[in-house]
Amino acid sequence: MAQNASKPHILVAILASGSGSNAAAIVDYFQGHNFVRVVGIWTNKPNAGVVQRDAGVPVHVFIPGEDDAKLLTAWQDMGVTAVALAGYLKAVPLAWIEAFSGRMLNVHPALLPKYGGAGMYGIHIHRAVIASGETISGLTVHEVSEHYDEGPIYFQCPVSVRPEDQPEDLQARILKAEHWAFPRVLEAVLLNKPLPNPSECPA
Repeated sequence: MAQNASKPHILVAILASGSGSNAAAIVDYFQGHNFVRVVGIWTNKPNAGVVQRDAGVPVHVFIPGEDDAKLLTAWQDMGVTAVALAGYLKAVPLAWIEAFSGRMLNVHPALLPKYGGAGMYGIHIHRAVIASGETISGLTVHEVSEHYDEGPIYFQCPVSVRPEDQPEDLQARILKAEHWAFPRVLEAVLLNKPLPNPSECPA
């Protein structure tokens, strides 16, 4: 066991475009983990909040399109075997999807397949959910495919929409649930363990 503790056999890269709170939750969860280690966070936005965050791992800025091949090679050289999209808002190159097939996961702040696809990101999702009169929203952890929000679903956690909710209120509660769920689902998928129980998800 001591050998596993010093040399985790699953190395994870995180992609993020925003504040990095989900990325930080993943890093914290796997801190000192025997089998999984986060090697770094990559962002497409030099001014993203995640760049300023003390996440405990290196944070790198890259240019989508221009750096795609170079970044994939760097990950492969580092031994990265899984990628987590934690609030990453750009299209993912097919070469990345193929390289990490079954090990590239995304967290989406709504229940898919509804409220996914073009324009469904950030606060826009929660506005749409409330405007539609939904009583339940939540989060979805799914495998990344070449189409936005359409990859196989691994886990969903329902979060109630309250009558008095503003979009920001709903967003905050779902984000809290994401912080709990995403690292646990990653661990389950990467280590072939049982998925977490959605009833335990903070909602």
